[in-house]
Amino acid sequence: MIDKISAFFKKLQLTDQESDNNELSLEVACTVLLCEVMKADGVLQEAEKASLKAFIAKQFNLEESEIDEIIKLALNVSEDATDFYQFTNKINQHYSIEQRMEIIGYLWQLAYVDGELATLEEHIIRKISDLLHLRHSEYIQTKLANTPSS
Repeated sequence: MIDKISAFFKKLQLTDQESDNNELSLEVACTVLLCEVMKADGVLQEAEKASLKAFIAKQFNLEESEIDEIIKLALNVSEDATDFYQFTNKINQHYSIEQRMEIIGYLWQLAYVDGELATLEEHIIRKISDLLHLRHSEYIQTKLANTPSS
């Protein structure tokens, strides 16, 4: 019995060390948030995936194989995530308010790729905006600037 308890605590210690070594990259943090909006309506469309790839390529200047790997990793990380804080915290540490507004703007664009805005998409964008410390006026400004004209 003591051996099982000891093994359990050793495993926890190794897991903590691995998570320290595998610190979340800025690219993955941004991509996870984008994936969360993309998955919110329950349908992953090719247009959304293409738009996501284009943003990542533009934002981080990466090769296509690197982009595919980041998206794959981000989708896996988002499946295990319980909140957005670890991702938004990383972004807050490295991005200016203007850059954070640009990310929120892109979340709006991604939400509208399929031609409609799901309530859950809007809710997630609002939550992310709050965690990125945007004022309500900045949230509205990015929404208006990135809402397609009818």
